[in-house]
Amino acid sequence: MAFPRAIPRPAARLRNERIARWWSFTRRYPVIPVSILMIVLVIPAIFADLIAPHDPIQTDIRTRLLPPFWVDGGTFDHLLGTDRLGRDIFSRMIFGARISAGVSLAALAIGGTLGTTLGLVAGYFGGWVDHLVMRVVDMMLSMPLILLALVMVVLFEPGITTTILVVALLLWARYARQIRAEVLTIKETDYVARARVAGASNLRIIFRHIFPNVVNTLIVLATLQVGTVILLEASLSFLGAGIPPPDPAWGLMVAEGRDFIATSWWLSMIPGAGILLTVMSMNIFGDWLRDHLDPKLRQL
Repeated sequence: MAFPRAIPRPAARLRNERIARWWSFTRRYPVIPVSILMIVLVIPAIFADLIAPHDPIQTDIRTRLLPPFWVDGGTFDHLLGTDRLGRDIFSRMIFGARISAGVSLAALAIGGTLGTTLGLVAGYFGGWVDHLVMRVVDMMLSMPLILLALVMVVLFEPGITTTILVVALLLWARYARQIRAEVLTIKETDYVARARVAGASNLRIIFRHIFPNVVNTLIVLATLQVGTVILLEASLSFLGAGIPPPDPAWGLMVAEGRDFIATSWWLSMIPGAGILLTVMSMNIFGDWLRDHLDPKLRQL
């Protein structure tokens, strides 16, 4: 008896299935994105002074526009090549990771604290307080982020501190809206009603009974916002309104290499790849964290 031959699957379908399996594995076990994040952002940010082989702002015209070591003309003394002023790109990438990590942590701490506090107050008290906070949130979310950031930077002197404050002011509204939505549900639960009957003050109810129940949402939101902060900081630096030269910011490095993209591609491509890997890793990790901390999604 002859058996029918198995019909071979097209190469495109096989490739899509492999991508789907890899994506499912990555979301279930986020080893890959966390490893990429550790290598690209966390480790260089902490040990920049020990890892960087050169001074990131030291210029040397004699070694300008050297390619990476795997390209003809490259050397192992400058692993990722040099820029138009002879500065080592590998060292600038490492110190740029420290700037990105510092800006992200500081901006998320300030914006998250402000947004969470306003979200707790608006959701718990309701009424005119809720209407006032939410109208300000709607106004902030309706404005173009980059345009608003540029206007704010023009009013102040560009620098790391200004960039942190600008990014924080642009992010707090996202926290306020999400936390307020959680509080509207939590404040109607039985244990909050019992706390009111027992005579607990509003401040105690908010921070003792409601806030612990929004911590998971706050952690996930902060994780997902890291990529937004890095992109926003890189965009401002690219436009010349963020981290000022000669500080080694990734967005500034991309901007400095755009005029040499046809001849010295590594000037923009390498910092651009760093931004891509970091943002992608944080988004995948935040997606996994959301599924892991949410009991409803964890049961699926």
